[in-house]
Amino acid sequence: MIIERFINERTIKENMKKSEQVIREMLFQCMEQKNRRLTQRELSAKIGTSLSNVHHALQPLAKMGAITINRRSFIMVSPRKILLYWASMRNLQKDIAYATRVDESVSAMEKRMPGDAIFTAYSGYKLKFKDMPADYSEVYVYAEDIAEIKRRWKGDGNRPNLFVLRKDKNMERYGKTATVANLFVDLWNLREWYAKDFLRALEAKLNGILE
Repeated sequence: MIIERFINERTIKENMKKSEQVIREMLFQCMEQKNRRLTQRELSAKIGTSLSNVHHALQPLAKMGAITINRRSFIMVSPRKILLYWASMRNLQKDIAYATRVDESVSAMEKRMPGDAIFTAYSGYKLKFKDMPADYSEVYVYAEDIAEIKRRWKGDGNRPNLFVLRKDKNMERYGKTATVANLFVDLWNLREWYAKDFLRALEAKLNGILE
């Protein structure tokens, strides 16, 4: 029974992660490529997942009226609903692979980050939009080579200000910062008081796109 429960929990987690990758690509196409019409086969090919995984990810979106599915394609009629749905299902804390306290400024940490790192949250917003709605004290990145980051910043783990999240295989397709939607859902899940300032600024930039 314990083994079966472990397998079921792992399967549920894997399916959720695949669904998040499907939703991220959908919102990237909509918000950054200005393309609201896609096919399930196209999504499957872009992110390298099965059609069944794409179909599974689309079902709750169709039920809430965020997309309309036609015979050959589907249309994102409410990107806002899709974005908020992802924000509500996102569990950023579970994706943290390493967290430590670094006695450096955020700009120094950002400059010393390994080449495979992808910036999100405050750093990601600043780098993508060349703007900083508020001062911030934490750096959040996605990375694959966790060992290299540990080598560069051993820290002491007390009140961490550097957070490394597990990077999935598709993230590098989008560049050195997380997608706009990914930035939004990560900021949505942060506790720092200034996350609200970044979210407010990001929503202003998305005005009209999410309608």
